[in-house]
Amino acid sequence: MADTPAKEDPKGQVSDAVKGNWVDHLAPAWSRPYLRLSRADRPIGTWLLLLPCWMSLGLAILSDGQATLFDLWIAFGCAMGAFLMRGAGCTWNDITDRDIDAKVARTRSRPIPSGQVTTKQAAIWMGLQTLISAAILLTFNVNAILLGIASLIPVAIYPFAKRFTWWPQVFLGLAFNWGALLAWTAHTGSLAWPAVVLYVAGIIWTLFYDTIYAHQDTEDDALIGVKSTARLFGKNSPKWLQGFLTLTIMLFGFAVLMVTIERSPASMAVALLGPLAMGWHMQWQLRQLDTDDNAVLLRLFRANRDTGLIPLLFFAVAFFL
Repeated sequence: MADTPAKEDPKGQVSDAVKGNWVDHLAPAWSRPYLRLSRADRPIGTWLLLLPCWMSLGLAILSDGQATLFDLWIAFGCAMGAFLMRGAGCTWNDITDRDIDAKVARTRSRPIPSGQVTTKQAAIWMGLQTLISAAILLTFNVNAILLGIASLIPVAIYPFAKRFTWWPQVFLGLAFNWGALLAWTAHTGSLAWPAVVLYVAGIIWTLFYDTIYAHQDTEDDALIGVKSTARLFGKNSPKWLQGFLTLTIMLFGFAVLMVTIERSPASMAVALLGPLAMGWHMQWQLRQLDTDDNAVLLRLFRANRDTGLIPLLFFAVAFFL
């Protein structure tokens, strides 16, 4: 991990940003600190917030066999909402964690601790992103709107979780997978058990990938007293991750089975291959895992974008069978 604060870097780049990202090279200079607050230079978080939405929308379409033009809007609205609410959530996280971030090598180059923006400016930016997200949410049905409003609760709690529990990744999962509930409801008009089961599967998946991610900071976290599943599991992490992998795929497969039970056998079989292929990709990550190599940890964490895209391909094929 880089030990040099971003304020000593004239470009203000964040240490764990994607190399060659568009924010650092193409965005207007005045906008870069705000886009860095939103993690626009690290798009994996947006993907991980969006993918449960698309998975749930795919399951909802398989459930009733109906795909409409409005579903395209739901998919696009979820994408925009994921970008904006991830940005608002990360901004909130940086506001609450500004003192902690200044003490951790990987995070001290973030915009607030490095002095690129003030806390007040960050708060205004957070509010703007939230308002635009709200405008998108209002295009959905009433139940989806209510779920969207309720999502603010886990988002608000998450930054504080690492202060009082060894399982902050659970709270991240509660927030990051809320789209599984919302997208299903946006399509069908009401919540149902397949979406709830998918939501729980997503929380377990979050425990898998964010434990991998948290291993980057175990030394710094131990020094400042920040809790995480990575610190809790330590050298036993591979065993725990294997358990999370198994439970994720079992629950995801059950959700798929619930929505395809009345479809053709071919459609059900192809749809069920989605969770299995996802599990294969997670197993590949475990084979590559090295908790002492931060470069490997970051690469595997980012690989979970592909993990979540894989089942969508099978759902698309299953729809036409």
